[in-house]
Amino acid sequence: MSTTYPTTTDDERESAIEAAAQAVQQGLLVVLPTDTVYGVGADAFDHGAVQALLDAKGRGRDMPPPVLISSATTLDALARGLPAYVAALTEAFWPGPLTLVCNQQTSLTWDLGDTRGTVAVRMPDHEVALALLERTGPMAVSSANLSGLPAATEAGEAEGMLGESVAVVVDGGPSPQGEASTILDVRGVRPRVLRRGALGVAALDEVLEPLGVTVLDETD
Repeated sequence: MSTTYPTTTDDERESAIEAAAQAVQQGLLVVLPTDTVYGVGADAFDHGAVQALLDAKGRGRDMPPPVLISSATTLDALARGLPAYVAALTEAFWPGPLTLVCNQQTSLTWDLGDTRGTVAVRMPDHEVALALLERTGPMAVSSANLSGLPAATEAGEAEGMLGESVAVVVDGGPSPQGEASTILDVRGVRPRVLRRGALGVAALDEVLEPLGVTVLDETD
């Protein structure tokens, strides 16, 4: 059974973040708030914890979780061969609702599932999530829901679906956006939309066009 921690006051927030960080370091799952929807997360480098995350959601290894980070500079440690336009995207939209699918560094020893050498990375715009990530390092985080059900936008919804599988639920109140992040594949000369989300293509193009790049969107 999980324990839910409120974050209304500074003291509550600190207690919640500390409890969640300790759980992650012990290889357990936690529910955390983000700027988009609630996530269920684990230490990205703990193979057993990542598999437990997939099991909790009812997902197979063919749907590996994204990785959340607390600083844009961490991206270079996780990804290789990044096109020049990626720096413009992270400067403009991180922290925020933009997930980047990159070629992962070959030296990484994690096992996120059948990634085919890629990693999806995001820096969330949520102070509780960022504070937790600063203590844990990169976390594998997927939307806090059972596969096939809507993503949780409140802690109670996440606990209702995943409470038996997680150790700690951090209650950060209702999700500010309630919409999943936009996912871009940035392995090519043009970024390609894999999933439309909270960040629109027009906003992305406004940043990229001065570089002579536009987004390829074939999701219709």
